[in-house]
Amino acid sequence: MKSPSPFRIIFPVCLTALAVGRPPAMAADGRLTITRTAGGGAAVEVDGKPFATYVVDQTNKPYLWPIYGPTGKPMTRAYPMQDLPEEPAAQRDHPHHRGITFGLESAGDSDTWHDRSTFEEAIGKGKTPNQARLATLGRIVHREFTRLDADGDRAVIEEVCDHVDSAGHPFLVERRRLTFRATGQTRSIDVDQELACPQPRGDAAAGPVRIDDRKDSGLLIRVPTTMAVDSKQGGRIVNSDGLVDKDAWSKPARWCDYHGPVAGEHLGIAILNHPASHRHPTRWHVRTYGLFTANPFASKQYDPALPDGTTTIEPGEVLRLHHRFLFHAGDEKAGGVEEAWRSYAA
Repeated sequence: MKSPSPFRIIFPVCLTALAVGRPPAMAADGRLTITRTAGGGAAVEVDGKPFATYVVDQTNKPYLWPIYGPTGKPMTRAYPMQDLPEEPAAQRDHPHHRGITFGLESAGDSDTWHDRSTFEEAIGKGKTPNQARLATLGRIVHREFTRLDADGDRAVIEEVCDHVDSAGHPFLVERRRLTFRATGQTRSIDVDQELACPQPRGDAAAGPVRIDDRKDSGLLIRVPTTMAVDSKQGGRIVNSDGLVDKDAWSKPARWCDYHGPVAGEHLGIAILNHPASHRHPTRWHVRTYGLFTANPFASKQYDPALPDGTTTIEPGEVLRLHHRFLFHAGDEKAGGVEEAWRSYAA
């Protein structure tokens, strides 16, 4: 991984450069506001009603939950944050799939994709947890917000996170920008990330940091249980090349869409991958049971015939990731996903 520009901690000017792409076409815009939460996170509202809450104090990494779409319906699974009787036991798996979140299964010899609940779930099912895996659990620690504001038609969260190993030693520093927008037809969340080696401390040398080729890595959302293809209620996966359901797994594409029934309506979630993002077009770790992940870090683990996708970030380099979540009504055609990607990429 090479980058033409050095990594420098300069706020707020440098963070504003994270944003890419045009905003979605606006019509009947909602008015956005943002407030701090008691847990140290932030809550975004549209016209006084909840849109999304950014949680920083509940597990080993920040996540967005709950998230509400353009019709006010919840757009993620509630488990494990909330126990809903309408979510069947078959959908109460992988408790580390929380709302929208980001993690890396193997970076700096640490695992931030999973959390302790992953292994506690195994114990609850009578399984013996893998002690070696438990020992590698890392954290993505919220350090500070550098910007929290809303100007009516958008809300912005800018944050610095430290990726640390099980001993608390940092191996990556991340600058993250979340941009929220709402119209009468769609809601969107842009997630712009910069990953770099931390500044050296004392006699410690900086980097390099290796991100291993693993399918369980990247930016994920766990879709509502009724939307999951395996729920057999009409859910469907489709990507920009027309591949559907299981055929979309591991394939590179400009965008991928997951749509299906949610509380009596047919709604969809698209993730758009910006051309400036690392290894665009990204590969998709998208599953019919409901996991939906943009993962540019895996290659050989998807397909042994592919080259190894291990990524190394050298000191002074920056790895950039740019994605837009688009929450829409109907399927990918009704939601105008291809047109939305073209606008985003322009």
